[in-house]
Amino acid sequence: MNLFPASNYTFKIIGEQSESLDRLKRRTESSESLASKITDKSFIGTINNNAFTIISSEIGKGAFCVLSGEIVDNNGVINVEINKAFKILLSFFICLPLAGLILQAISQDNKFLILFILIAMLECLMIRYIFIEFTFRKLSKQSLNRLSDVLDIETLEKIKND
Repeated sequence: MNLFPASNYTFKIIGEQSESLDRLKRRTESSESLASKITDKSFIGTINNNAFTIISSEIGKGAFCVLSGEIVDNNGVINVEINKAFKILLSFFICLPLAGLILQAISQDNKFLILFILIAMLECLMIRYIFIEFTFRKLSKQSLNRLSDVLDIETLEKIKND
């Protein structure tokens, strides 16, 4: 089980590889840091030869998902994952119920119940599988739709993880 979700996709572009990469370069603000900033471009990131690492340029939520991929001939692969800065922030939120449980155990020995352990575990699971998972699915879909528009992707298929 991974603490943070990630998805892998394969795709096929309609036109030529060079045209799609040129279009992506024109619509990407070149930046080594994957942080949101105001720009008129669709993406922020780096494009090297036929490989790319980009985020959506939407302020606030665009940097949540990092799209990294490669185009070979008319086919390509995309890996979508949560940005490192957001992983650190979300790790803090996942640890909050555990910190509360530890503080409860330290402060009141005689009132510490097994119920508190169960509640802390459920809170951690709810944060991971409800908050983080749904946010990742929604924002990765938006970023993939934007990338599909820029690259003229004909088919986009998720790679099943066993």
